[in-house]
Formats: sequence, structure tokens, C-alpha cells
Amino acid sequence: MVATAVTSAFFSVTSSPDSSDSKNKKLGSMKSKPSVSSGSLQVKANAQAPPKINGTVAVTTSVEGSKNDDGASSPPPRTFINQLPDWSMLLAAITTIFLAAEKQWMMLDWKPRRPDMVIDPFGIGKIVQDGLVFSQNFSIRSYEIGVDQTASIETLMNHLQETAINHCRSAGLLGEGFGATPEMCKKNLIWVVTRMQVVVDRYPTWGDVVQVDTWVSASGKNGMRRDWLVSNSETGEILTRATSVWVMMNKLTRRLSKIPEEVRGEIEPFFMSSDPVLAEDSQKLVKLDDSTAEHVCKGLTPKWSDLDVNQHVNNVKYIGWILESAPLPILESHELSAMTLEYRRECGRDSVLQSLTTVSDSNTENAVNVGEFNCQHLLRLEDGAEIVRGRTRWRPKHAESSANMDQISAERA
Repeated sequence: MVATAVTSAFFSVTSSPDSSDSKNKKLGSMKSKPSVSSGSLQVKANAQAPPKINGTVAVTTSVEGSKNDDGASSPPPRTFINQLPDWSMLLAAITTIFLAAEKQWMMLDWKPRRPDMVIDPFGIGKIVQDGLVFSQNFSIRSYEIGVDQTASIETLMNHLQETAINHCRSAGLLGEGFGATPEMCKKNLIWVVTRMQVVVDRYPTWGDVVQVDTWVSASGKNGMRRDWLVSNSETGEILTRATSVWVMMNKLTRRLSKIPEEVRGEIEPFFMSSDPVLAEDSQKLVKLDDSTAEHVCKGLTPKWSDLDVNQHVNNVKYIGWILESAPLPILESHELSAMTLEYRRECGRDSVLQSLTTVSDSNTENAVNVGEFNCQHLLRLEDGAEIVRGRTRWRPKHAESSANMDQISAERA
């Protein structure tokens, strides 16, 4: 009503005298009945404050209309606004629908804001340090931990392998093969690992986020060395260090190959001039046989899911097979702290393997109560062909508690 009154001051529409006289006569002949409701409405209308336009009070005409000479009330003058339909209900409905849609959109776009929640920090990682180091974060999932509530050695090895592949992809060197460059794909060449050294200072637990940094260097004339450094992403504590040596193999003939010059031109710009994160384990890995092995596990066969895109068993699977023959008392009271592996031959889907293990101290029951010790391992085919030679070092699971007990015993003595 106020808008109508304001508009009438600016958009007044004059009516003809004849029409107004005829209307006045009709209104004069009609008798209006006074009512309480009409009076209340009239008071409320008169109580309206005059509107302001551009900071000044606009002079408006009364809503109830003016009286003619006969005392009859004339209708308010016709204006442009009061001839339009009332859009307020339609506008209110549109506003309600818009607000409801906006609320639903905000609910769909909702993300957790708590500081203890990790919001997708993983992706494929990033290249740092002048394009020579690749860094990627991993969250330790509930299905990646074992009975000790820590990540398994297979989980850590899978993280190392994943960062190696993502490093090649981020650098634009990933062809059709498993980590093979475009020139390697043209020549049917693939990378195979020949040696791996790993030292685990501490195993991460469920919910921890680890940062894996990896880089490559030259290893002799026809090899490549890849190093890894695993740390806690929040504290920076070093958890795992690993180094490995890789060579090329022809995918068709399954024979080792020299690095072609075209491939060398692809990978050498990414080589770092740095020492390995672990000093080379110069101790020779012994070959076990039926007479020297204390524990033997037979009948190990790869499944279809154990094969990678190059149609051979993934090297992480070998670690699980090696530990199949480890004594159960060792697995229960100790944890793997270091290992050195030499990959001598690949195996396929139809291979049947045997896992052999011997403990440095022949008295296993005493060894698990004393402290750290070493184990020798061999993974071989049924015909005796060697697949992997290995050596592992084990420490008590509660190393700090054992050290404190030894210190107290020494002080008492």
C-alpha cells in the first residue's frame, strides 16, 4: 500500500470528468455500512509513516481517497502500479525455492573442517628439488596393518614401488610398460630389480601419514640406482631407508640388455649425483640347501593377481613368500628391522616354489629372548633354480623396554 501511495505521487493518471461524475453518482446512491474492521484498517493505513525517496520525505495522497462535495468518498486515483497484479506471493515462492536449492547444494559440497581430518593430501605426489626428487604421501589404512597394529613390510614395499612408478609418470617418462620409457617400449625393454636393501627404524601405525621421497642415480654402465626415504609427514622422523639397483630386460627374450643410447638420453637428465641412502651390504648372501635350511615351506604357487603388467610375479610378493618359512616364535616376539635381497630369476604363473630359512643362532628359543639376530633365506623353484637370496635382521618388538630392563640390570650388578 505504501508503494502504491508513493507511486501515485509520480505516476498519477487523470480521469475524465464524465467518468468521475458518473462514478460519484453511483457511489452516492450506495450506502456503506460502518464496521469495526474497516475502522481498524483505516487507522492502520493512516498510521503508516511517509516513505523516503532519496533521503527526502515524499508527499503522498491519502489511501482512503478524497471526499467530494456530496460527502461521498471517491476511489483512489488510478496509477500504473495498482493496475498490476500482486507479485508478492510469486516472489516469496521463488525465494523459498532458491534458498532450499542453495541449502541442498551446500550439503552436497560439504567437506570436513576438523583439523584432525586429512582431506585428500595424496594424489600422485609432486616433483621437488629442481625436478630430481619425487615426493608422495600415503595414509596407513586399517587393512594395511597386522596383529602388531603397525604397517607390514609388504605395505612399505608397495609404497616404494608406487612412488617409483609415479615418479616416471610425473616426469613424462611412462610409456606402455610398467615404468618403461617410450623408447624402452619401442625396443621391448623393461626394468627389473636385481638388489634391494631396506632398513626400518620404526613402523608407522594406523592413521599415520608417511612421506616417501625417491630419486634415481646411475649404477655402473648399464644399471640405475633408486633410493627412497620414508618419514613421518608431520614430525619429519625418518622411518625407513631403502636403496635398489635396476637393470633392463628384453620383454620378449627375457634376457638382460644394455641401456640403449636413446633410452639413456631419456633418463640421464633425471639422475642425481648423490651417495646411496644405505651403504652397500658387502656381506655375501649364502646359498641354502636342504642340508643347511632349518625351516622349509613347499608348494608356493603364484596366483593371477600376483602378476604385474609385464607378466611376471611382482617383487613385493617374493618378500611374503620368503617370510612364509620364518619361525613363528620369531614373528611373534620380533619385528623385521633390515633386509637385503638379491633377485636372481623371475618366475611365472605356473611356477611352484619353495621357501628356505635358517637362523644364525641354532637355538631359536634362546635367540628370541636375547636380542637381535639374523636369518638367511632362499626362494627357489622345485627344480632347484634360485629365485631370490636374502638376509633379514630382527629386533625385539619392544626394543625400548628391553633396553631399559638391561640398563637396570647392569646398574644393580
